Amino acid sequence: MPVLKVGLTGGIGSGKSEVSRRLAARGAVVIDADKIAREVVEPGTPGLAAVAAEFGDGVLLPGGGLDREKVGSIVFADPERLKALNAIVHPLVGERMQELMDAAPAGAIVVYDVPLLTENGLAELYDVVVVVDAPVETQLDRLTSRRGMTEADARARIAAQATREQRRAIAHHVIDNSGSLADLKARADELWEELARRAAAG
Repeated sequence: MPVLKVGLTGGIGSGKSEVSRRLAARGAVVIDADKIAREVVEPGTPGLAAVAAEFGDGVLLPGGGLDREKVGSIVFADPERLKALNAIVHPLVGERMQELMDAAPAGAIVVYDVPLLTENGLAELYDVVVVVDAPVETQLDRLTSRRGMTEADARARIAAQATREQRRAIAHHVIDNSGSLADLKARADELWEELARRAAAG
């Protein structure tokens, strides 16, 4: 039985990661693009060496790791620098994601947690695309209150991503996360039941 490939995306601060955790708890095989993106630039990796060569040793921490805040402040203010970073990291992430996909058991529901699914035109790679959606003001509130970002930084991060309308346009399912955490978990559970039915039907 083939696996069911689900693309899960949403803007920064939308609650996508919470949905991902909920689906994993229900039995999904989750392939987390952000987590893999961190792994491919860990100390000693070719990815980190390539980033340092492109951006300079100033993006490295004293211990040799990547200074993510420094890189973020560079690339989110300059689309060309962001493009340069993505050209290094995305192919490495893609290779690792394929390895994990190949290891998934037959009949599994594989959820690809991909923040930039819309931006990179990846919707056609998945059987189902799920978008976690929240109003921009809600995103801002979460980023400033929970992650400690300044409002200007939070707005820049949001502006660097696809719009809500662009994400919703590619979605088979939209999960509204303008309410409580309990509401979000209930919607994620409803989604899981639907995905399980679809997977069972082949």
